[in-house]
Amino acid sequence: MPIANHANLGISVGTDVMRWSIIVPLLNEAANIPYLTEHLIESGADQVILVDGGSTDGTRELLQTVPNHFSVLHSDAGRARQMNAGATKAIYPMLVFLHADSRLPMNAEESLNRCTSWGRFDIEFDDMSISMRIIAFFINLRSRLTGIATGDQALFMTREVFDQVGGFPVQPLMEDIEISKRMKRLFKPLCSRQRVRTSARRWQQHGVIRTVLKMWWYRFAYWCGVSSHRLKRHYDDTR
Repeated sequence: MPIANHANLGISVGTDVMRWSIIVPLLNEAANIPYLTEHLIESGADQVILVDGGSTDGTRELLQTVPNHFSVLHSDAGRARQMNAGATKAIYPMLVFLHADSRLPMNAEESLNRCTSWGRFDIEFDDMSISMRIIAFFINLRSRLTGIATGDQALFMTREVFDQVGGFPVQPLMEDIEISKRMKRLFKPLCSRQRVRTSARRWQQHGVIRTVLKMWWYRFAYWCGVSSHRLKRHYDDTR
């Protein structure tokens, strides 16, 4: 399918400020809630939607303390389900999907205002060691070359594009890869060089080399056609 003309979306490029809703899926993120809340208040988002997927660590109770203008939803577990549920409540034309352990760059709206379809940010880790800087560099390079993004990079897209691809595919893993592939068939992504800062906890707990090899294996297996349900049985989702 040919790349679509952005004018067909009915979006005025470079004229109006894009208003945006930010959607954050949560599962057992009690330790993150205070810092996440502070960040979301400062983010400049026009709407904040938090979607809990059945936390058992006190997250649900802490969500009762977030600002009144935040929307708090509850859904079945699974990032795809949670993000889709949040999107149904979003009222603004740009949707931003942020992981609970990630932080948007300052003035993120600069990239959002330039976006006419979909995009993602570059990534950096909260561990600024040489090894983690190298990993971040190659993640960003791979994403820029392939046009495929991961959830850690804070995917953003217009409501029209989200609806056009049917939202996130409801699968236990690789929902970010799959929706990127679907959107890429229609529109070239905006690869913003602004950086999302995300947690390095998975890499720290399991080791850099081991984690890199496992991520490569998962991606390769998925590319070869192994189902996300099968991959999930072996996936270690550190929180």
